[in-house]
Amino acid sequence: MTEPSATALPGTVPAPPTRLEPDAIGVAQDTVIGMATSAPAAVVAIILASLAVTASYSGGLLLIISAVPMLIIANAYRRLNMWNANSGASFEWVGRSINPYLGFLTGWLMIAGYVLGTLSGVEVLGPSVLTVFNATETQKWDIGIATAVGLVMIVIAVVGIRITARTQVAMAVVEYAILVGMSIWGLFYVLGHHAGTFPITSGWFNINGIGGKGDAVGGFLIAIFAYSGWDGTVYVNEEVRHRRTNPGRAALIAVALLAVIYTLAQVGLQGVVSPAKLQANGDSALVYVAGVLGGSGWEKAMAVSLALSVIATTGAGIVVGARIIYGMASYRALPEFLANVPRRFATPATASIVFGLVVVAAAWVYLLATSVQNAFSYVVNLTGILFAIFYVLTALASMTYYRRRVFASVWDAVVLGLLPLGSAGFLVWMVAKSVTESPVPQRWSLAGIVGVGLILMVLSRVVLRSQFFNIRRESDPGLVDAVR
Repeated sequence: MTEPSATALPGTVPAPPTRLEPDAIGVAQDTVIGMATSAPAAVVAIILASLAVTASYSGGLLLIISAVPMLIIANAYRRLNMWNANSGASFEWVGRSINPYLGFLTGWLMIAGYVLGTLSGVEVLGPSVLTVFNATETQKWDIGIATAVGLVMIVIAVVGIRITARTQVAMAVVEYAILVGMSIWGLFYVLGHHAGTFPITSGWFNINGIGGKGDAVGGFLIAIFAYSGWDGTVYVNEEVRHRRTNPGRAALIAVALLAVIYTLAQVGLQGVVSPAKLQANGDSALVYVAGVLGGSGWEKAMAVSLALSVIATTGAGIVVGARIIYGMASYRALPEFLANVPRRFATPATASIVFGLVVVAAAWVYLLATSVQNAFSYVVNLTGILFAIFYVLTALASMTYYRRRVFASVWDAVVLGLLPLGSAGFLVWMVAKSVTESPVPQRWSLAGIVGVGLILMVLSRVVLRSQFFNIRRESDPGLVDAVR
């Protein structure tokens, strides 16, 4: 008998029972899936040069500081997952604890965030693969590689969570070994004062950077973007052993490991070359720095790590995005056919195919329609903002659901109240700064995404007549056997 995803109180709408494969993967595999959705090597490639110039070489410190609110938010996910282990996650948590309409919008922002997050690596995928084979980059190759990777990852996502996890672990071992190994090499290279390096000074450990010239707010915005995606551990919770506890633990482990990898890579690699050379090669900084360290052979090795990172995040994005859609469709908040689970595979096959094809189609639009690439870039750049928004909503859901415990003891007041509130406040500040300082088209893009969500919410309520909107608010009873 399958375990229900939530205990229904009198007068509430019960959560649909799980139809996915239970106890299929462990906490280590779940952690790898969460890290894959963040795409460590691809993120380092994107932020290495930009964070160095924005933070005036204090990026390592900003990454460490940014990990603190991420860990607190991850703990909120852990708490909520112990209450209700359902693949819809924040969609259900916000809907059941605060308001079902806000829950629907949260689910929509999660889907949009994962579509854009999965798409964001498409620009570096083709060049990375072609670098390995010394091939000349062309639009045709970029499109072909992106399409092939997307289709293969769709097939793997449909076939089963077990093969998905094994594939992710295999890619992660190679990706992280190369990235971490090169980062340590780079750190010792800089500490050895090799010719052409940029030396480590006390300014690297000052929040305002060398000479106080760094933009701490801008650096924090980049750092928050870097951490986006660790929550992927939670959306496969119905398929994880000890589904109520392990996914939350995996989220905390994923954030901690990402903090180590990002900080080590930023500190270890940003000083290998001069600031001028780093910025001149900003679009391919990670591969360029690897070439400086070890020549063309290590340049290709880093290109392999980068390509694997994008392939992994594509696969993980399809897997977790499909499960968010499945969780919503199980309530008819989205068309019911998206909740289809073939017995043979025990995966949300239809949702996986739909999500994957949307990503592939969007990649085609981005790579083919050069006239709209700037506009498309504004949309993709919203990824960090979208993740920050539903992280905030999840933190608020945790505080709301456990509100009786918040007032029960000093410990709970801090852990369940003050810390999530402070972390949510930090992210709200980041989102506000980012939106106010972003180009006008990017603001309109954000408004458009929210507007589409509102339209879909009305259709879900009026046309699909989803039972989700009839859910009553729930809260923890605040008994003394609180989970710590």
